[in-house]
Amino acid sequence: MTQAVPLVALVGNPNAGKSALFNALTGARQKIANYPGVTVERKSGRAAFADGRPVELIDLPGAYSLEPDSLDEAVTRDVVLGRLEGHRRPDALIVVVDAGNLDNHLRFALELIGQGLPTVLALNMVDLASRDGLELDAEKLSLELGVPVVATVAVRKRGLDPLMAALAGQLASPSTSANAPSGRAEITKRAHAIARSVIVSETQGRQWTRRLDSVLLHPVGGIVVLLALLFVMFQGVYAWSEAPIGWIEGGFALLTEAINGALPDSLFRSFLTDGVIAGVGSVVVFLPQILILFFFILLLEASGYMTRAAFVMDRLMAAVGLSGHSFIPLLSSFACAIPGIMATRTIMDQKERLATILIAPLMTCSARLPVYTLIIGAFIPATSVGPGIGLQGLVLFGLYVAGIVGAMLAASIIQRFVTNSRQSSFLIEMPRYQMPRLRDIAIGLWQRAWIFLRRAGTIIFAATIILWALLSFPKAPEGANESQVEYSVAGRIADGIEVVVSPIGFNHDIALALVPAMAAREVAVSALATAYAVDAEDEDEQAMTLGTQLTGKWSLATALAFLAWFVFAPQCISTIAVTRRETNGWKWPTFMVVYLFALAYVAAGITYWTAVAAGLG
Repeated sequence: MTQAVPLVALVGNPNAGKSALFNALTGARQKIANYPGVTVERKSGRAAFADGRPVELIDLPGAYSLEPDSLDEAVTRDVVLGRLEGHRRPDALIVVVDAGNLDNHLRFALELIGQGLPTVLALNMVDLASRDGLELDAEKLSLELGVPVVATVAVRKRGLDPLMAALAGQLASPSTSANAPSGRAEITKRAHAIARSVIVSETQGRQWTRRLDSVLLHPVGGIVVLLALLFVMFQGVYAWSEAPIGWIEGGFALLTEAINGALPDSLFRSFLTDGVIAGVGSVVVFLPQILILFFFILLLEASGYMTRAAFVMDRLMAAVGLSGHSFIPLLSSFACAIPGIMATRTIMDQKERLATILIAPLMTCSARLPVYTLIIGAFIPATSVGPGIGLQGLVLFGLYVAGIVGAMLAASIIQRFVTNSRQSSFLIEMPRYQMPRLRDIAIGLWQRAWIFLRRAGTIIFAATIILWALLSFPKAPEGANESQVEYSVAGRIADGIEVVVSPIGFNHDIALALVPAMAAREVAVSALATAYAVDAEDEDEQAMTLGTQLTGKWSLATALAFLAWFVFAPQCISTIAVTRRETNGWKWPTFMVVYLFALAYVAAGITYWTAVAAGLG
């Protein structure tokens, strides 16, 4: 009779290096699927002992406790306890802990050891702990826990052979621990005592970490630092991008001039200059600002600060009935609402998850940045309002804050009257402070640039060309009182929309841009650029920048109302589609679209009427 291959689960807190250890042990011998009945990823792979015997490893989702607060943690609990239908209980556990954060990680480790399965503890990332001035006694830790402890560095494949040898020994002759406490308070007390007792030496560097955290995690000081960093970031978006934007605009102007000189006046030339260059090019020029924004975000993430910002925001989110579990998806939504909405799968409470999905589009995603910077650059003077403080950056900062405040207010109302979700507990791992690696920042910026350019070459390009065709046909007859844009199919459609949006200060141009902008928010910029290019009376007018054209056609009140609209409007079909998929129906996407459009209409209207009353109309 063939002996069954032993099943061993790798389990531990998030950020313990568990997946890196799994990859090091299994190499390419992996497969990925979902656990039976749940949409949680299951990674399994094969490894081998020194004598060649195979062992199957599974990488369980990171968890903080066997009392779950998320679907991922529930799967980990059910697998460890043998409760998951269609999945056998592991024969042994490899518990992975971060050597530099032993105090926190031992809480879960003690809980797992108490389950009575053969267990080996991987004391991972000992190199980073040593670098940070922390030396631990692995042998003493083993005596305290009653299970084998092996020091590992997963990313460098150090300690793998001793780990597999200890695992083989445990499967053959399990050791039992008489030191596994029960009860959350007792476990926490025991974890702290063990963590303190196994420290051989500790340097001043770790004390500096505690001092920094005392400021950055302070209920008041932490918020002040976060707002200051965001303020500097938005100032940099304008201060550093002016020159590269000018270079890109100059390049497109030269290309347009070359095409006009090489080709006769024709439909094909209009397609190239009015459709492709004016439409897509008007969005591409904002690439420098997007890269500067993500440079700051990547810098904060790589330094270890972003997680601390999440912890600080958790206190504010508690005021509107949400928890830090919601902050991580909302933080992702600053890049794009789609991955942010998908990231809500980690929220165990389904009502809190739904509330988070419904407010995720209010986070100011990168797609809004071209719209914001276009309008701000055209209508807000580039003046200084204080030492190193530009008015344009201040307005951009205000728009991001408006989105956050709007999301928190919406969450409070939705949580109270729509979903009635309960606030769940929140635990988060604090990573080490470290100097960001230039290579990692460069790769992140390249990936962001590629995503933006690919979007410009696909969704925005397609929407722009369709709009160009609708603007170009039918041709206005010679001597007609209407312009080409007004006479075209697109112009007629905009006439109907203008009736609805004119009370909030929107003109025919904005009405024309709103519909194609449903494909992607950036298309609003390309739509305006294409419309003005088609309507241009001569090459000099065609060569004018979009911002210059807007300044001559819109009032400041209309421009401000347009900004207020884009803070709240859900103009992204992909976001609506992913919301429908994540909520399994059209009820909640419909609710989201209706309430966000209503919010956008009211916000734009109040902004316009207030501006007109102030004499800015």
